[in-house]
Amino acid sequence: MTNYAIHLAYDGTRYNGWQKQGNTDKTVQGKLEAVLAEFAGAFVEVQGSGRTDRGVHAEGQTANFRLPKERPAGEVMEYINHYLPEDIQVLACAKAPDAFHSRLSAVRKTYRYQIEMGPKKNVFQRNFYYGLGQKLDIERMEAGAALLAGTHDFKSFCGNPRMKKSCVRTIEEVAFVRPGGTQLFILYRGNGFLQQMVRILTGTLIEVGLGKRAPEEIAAVLQARDRQTAGFTAPAQGLFLVNVEYGEEYDGIFG
Repeated sequence: MTNYAIHLAYDGTRYNGWQKQGNTDKTVQGKLEAVLAEFAGAFVEVQGSGRTDRGVHAEGQTANFRLPKERPAGEVMEYINHYLPEDIQVLACAKAPDAFHSRLSAVRKTYRYQIEMGPKKNVFQRNFYYGLGQKLDIERMEAGAALLAGTHDFKSFCGNPRMKKSCVRTIEEVAFVRPGGTQLFILYRGNGFLQQMVRILTGTLIEVGLGKRAPEEIAAVLQARDRQTAGFTAPAQGLFLVNVEYGEEYDGIFG
């Protein structure tokens, strides 16, 4: 069995998330596995670096799978892209070390949340922004975000109420970028993120930016370890998985 890694992008608008589900064929993992099954003549399980939610997009998702017969990586990539729908694209494909696992080997992930503060979203970008339609006080948001940096128990920002595993994660950076006009990007970089964590963090910071809560309240929300103390869950369409990093051991896996 030969292990392959792929770097891919997708528009998550019409998908029920990454993870394959028994009641629908509209998942990114399901689409990939269906194409690879035809290519390999047998079921091929695809492991993703993370399970993006319904409607969430990716610029830099990473996945891996094993094929029973070794084939050139370029041939594999060409076949997959030929049969995938137009809203999913493999950007790179490479043979990977046998021990490589797209999720377990990851050391850092970067997400970007996109907000439109103006009264109406750009027609051609409407599926990729949260149309907040209100001006945000970014200085207040930066003050609140500073309290999120470091290693904390992020249970208050977890969307899974039955979560039994540790909610301790490390956020290295929360950055605010103004790409132009009335748009705002929030970048999150850390070693891992809980279910809906980025969207709940964003909703909470938006409430800070709208003056609905003080920046210093973020510390109390973290300490509470209670989802009810955090802000709303920002809509999925504004969220992108930007990049997944694997450290020195697998640095340059795609050449």
